[in-house]
Amino acid sequence: MQDNATPENFDVVIVGRGPVGATLANLLGLCGVRTLVLEREARTYHLPRAVHFDDECMRVFQTIGLADAILPHVILSPGMLFLDADGRMLLDWSRPQTLTPMGWHLSYRFHQPELEDVLIGGLSRWPHVALRNRCDVFALDQDERGVRVRYEDLSNGKLTEVHAAYVIGCDGARSLVRRFIGSGMDDLGFHERWLVIDVLLKRARDDLGDYSLQHCDPRRPATYVRGTGTRRRWEITVLPDEDSQDVAQPAKVWDLLSRWITPNDAEIERAAVYTFHSAIAQQWRNGRLLLAGDSAHQTPPFLGQGMCAGIRDAANLAWKLDAIIRGGASSELLETYQSERLPHVREFIELAIRLGGLINTKAIEAGLAAGEPRENAPVKLEVKKPLLGPGLAPRDLPLAGDLAPQFELRDGSRSDDQVGYSHVLFVANAAALSLRPALAQTGLKILSSDDSPAIGDWLRKHDITAALVRPDRYVRGTARNEAELDQLITAIQPLACVPSAA
Repeated sequence: MQDNATPENFDVVIVGRGPVGATLANLLGLCGVRTLVLEREARTYHLPRAVHFDDECMRVFQTIGLADAILPHVILSPGMLFLDADGRMLLDWSRPQTLTPMGWHLSYRFHQPELEDVLIGGLSRWPHVALRNRCDVFALDQDERGVRVRYEDLSNGKLTEVHAAYVIGCDGARSLVRRFIGSGMDDLGFHERWLVIDVLLKRARDDLGDYSLQHCDPRRPATYVRGTGTRRRWEITVLPDEDSQDVAQPAKVWDLLSRWITPNDAEIERAAVYTFHSAIAQQWRNGRLLLAGDSAHQTPPFLGQGMCAGIRDAANLAWKLDAIIRGGASSELLETYQSERLPHVREFIELAIRLGGLINTKAIEAGLAAGEPRENAPVKLEVKKPLLGPGLAPRDLPLAGDLAPQFELRDGSRSDDQVGYSHVLFVANAAALSLRPALAQTGLKILSSDDSPAIGDWLRKHDITAALVRPDRYVRGTARNEAELDQLITAIQPLACVPSAA
């Protein structure tokens, strides 16, 4: 082990370089936290995997200064339609093509290798962030001082160790870090085999459309997704009596695709059977070891929220780690990570399971809460994002645990770019704060109606005079009157202000 050399020291070691690990590393880089990313593979996996992210994810990418680099690699999604076996629409889940209060569009499609390349490339901006590929972690030993991380450099077989204050497992569904935490998984009951087929079109097929389509045919449910460029995807149910290997053979794949395309239209990039799972880790933290992304939760793909959930994990976790490592906060702050994130992700997974069930036509007729679909009048579906679970936000205050909007300021800039990855106090009347000298000592950023009339409109809409918003853009606390404003200011601890990455 390193010829008795003193192990390198890092604040955080991230195991796994996928979108969640790379986003977390960029956030920690923005904070100034010494970070090492260890990845077993040599390079980005070249085939499609995740294909959708939402406005909240793009807001995180904006925070780390990479949204502009990502935009050329995405297309907007118009939404998803549920069709019965005869092609009649049962459920309309269209997405608005206007900007949401997050300042971005609600739904983007992307090619995961291109996204990962941008996120990984962004790490080079931070001199205190290191990435090591072909490094296979095999042991994690923690004590009150930190974690001893041992790994093998697969390029030469050398065994190495480093020391970290915290280790974050972004290492997928088979997470090694989760095994060292000792966490079991809560099974939410959805386990189905689906054949995932990615093709590259050889010629234009505009008739396939831009909408995602859920073909609710009880004989064999299927999903169509338009990707970027010439990429198209079908996900087709594997029947109970079918062999996973046989159904993925080219002749069978083309037979299943024959109702939509032929070999004259496209070439198969990948065809493989996956089992879609629904599970949540029971324990996301054990001392200095934590989980994020697929290592903490797995969801069926019907909502397109699998990667999104992991990006939210990263945004929730990074500022808390920074507050502990550089800001002197108590490690008890990490107790709010699972309590806030688990109920949020569970609600999304349960909805994805219900949508998966709705692909069966009989389940649609029985299960739509809005009433049975009428002929020529499909049910409109709208999905409201869940609130955070209990944590830092007092639950009896307006907007507690909800996302704050992003505001356009008078100078044409956006509020997130002005705030950076930091806390901000939105107030209706900035002049009133001059009477509160304790506020100046916190170093807290303040934006008011003077900066954007929309801030005052938002506060008045919710009958509040001020809102304290966290770096992950969730509301930490609000005030309805002068007394509550004093309480909000008293509760504010000195907060590290992180500059914008823009």
